[in-house]
Amino acid sequence: MAAGEEEEDHHQSPLLRSSDKPEEPLKRTGSAWSAVAHIITGVIGAGVLSLAWSVAQLGWILGPLLIIVFAGITLVSTSLLCDCYRYPDPERGPSRVRSYMDAVKLHLGEKIHKVCGVVVQESLYGNGIAYTVTAASSIRAIQKSNCYHKEGHQAACTYGDNFYMLLFGLIQIVMSQIPDFHNMKWLSVVAAIMSFSYSFIGFALGLAKVIGNGKIMGSITGVPAANVADKLWLAFQALGDIAFAYPYSIIVIEIQDTLKSPPPENQTMKKASMTAIFVTTFFYLCCGCFGYAAFGNDTPGNLLTGFGFYEPYWLIDFANACIVLHLVGGYQIYCQPVFAFVERWLTKKYPNSSFVNNFYTFKLPLLPGFQWNLLRLCFRTAYVISTTALAMLFPYFNQVLGLLGALNFWPLAIYFPVEMYFVQKKIGAWTRKWIVLRIFSFVCFLVTVMGFIGSLEGLISAKLS
Repeated sequence: MAAGEEEEDHHQSPLLRSSDKPEEPLKRTGSAWSAVAHIITGVIGAGVLSLAWSVAQLGWILGPLLIIVFAGITLVSTSLLCDCYRYPDPERGPSRVRSYMDAVKLHLGEKIHKVCGVVVQESLYGNGIAYTVTAASSIRAIQKSNCYHKEGHQAACTYGDNFYMLLFGLIQIVMSQIPDFHNMKWLSVVAAIMSFSYSFIGFALGLAKVIGNGKIMGSITGVPAANVADKLWLAFQALGDIAFAYPYSIIVIEIQDTLKSPPPENQTMKKASMTAIFVTTFFYLCCGCFGYAAFGNDTPGNLLTGFGFYEPYWLIDFANACIVLHLVGGYQIYCQPVFAFVERWLTKKYPNSSFVNNFYTFKLPLLPGFQWNLLRLCFRTAYVISTTALAMLFPYFNQVLGLLGALNFWPLAIYFPVEMYFVQKKIGAWTRKWIVLRIFSFVCFLVTVMGFIGSLEGLISAKLS
């Protein structure tokens, strides 16, 4: 039996599944180019909007350099994970794993698997909060853009966030009742088109403003602060924002599982990762650097909602509408795995409970019947309410993204991949490769700590101010 393979279960997320039951062989037809497309879709998202602000805090040398450094770290991390897909040999091993969680369980054991599960769940939950904050700010930006166009750029045009967060939460409560929404392929296609659209618009508007200004704004040291401590906090927070924008380690093995063989899947995946990271890094540098070059010390925290750009207002509206559409679907992609995990666990724990297991049919004229369940209705609604409430409590785009990026960067992108690689390659303690990877892991841990401290300080300061 191939370790890590499991019974096909349409209720189970590929990110969280972990079982030892055999399944029917899958026909894998993916190529390097399909893998590149999946990676870019998974990586380019709301995080790109904060990169101009991050570059502004770090300056013209450190800002672009750290974007490139994080690209290199992501490439190393991905390369280590690619070799953990087959077992025991990374190219010819008879056993293959189907998900990140399966890989952790196979290589590191049940205890570490449970710890990893907690980190993954926290990551998914945190993304729901970040998406709520971002979607609300984009809806508000559409209102402000139209107001500025009608009333002039000096108009007050003040709108709160809470109403838009509640609106987004209500939409998600309804959409969360749809079972297996994350399996709809069209959702990823729409999300990819939307993310490319608003990212390209942000880059193009920045470039146009630089040309209009006739000069490049900014400085080597970045935005000045009142004192050294404040400058350090902002620089650390910028680290967290960049960390949020990059790693995609949680989906590497799922993408690799779609690839045909020969050639060996790990070789194809490494080539695809290199291509995708090159494209993504180029895009990130363009958005981050042109945004900073356009606004200098006044670079907004969110390139499309901070109102560095006023015209053409219809293009600003379109870009923010793309963000909202992307995040409506993106929220479901991140929360459905949590729903599947919790509901499957409760079903096994309470097999005789009517609240957990009984389904009812809701029928509207001219529409097919809809299956609903009391557990699904209550738990999913409570989940969405909790993410909305936390977003309303901490509606701070850069700080929330930085905190989540720092919190998840080291464990998911560095620690688990490095530890699995040690087991896979049977690397002994105190060998040269062991020492190098331990240093690599420790340095990345320090980056996570700095990003976490800076973002947490920013979050507390923003809340108290």
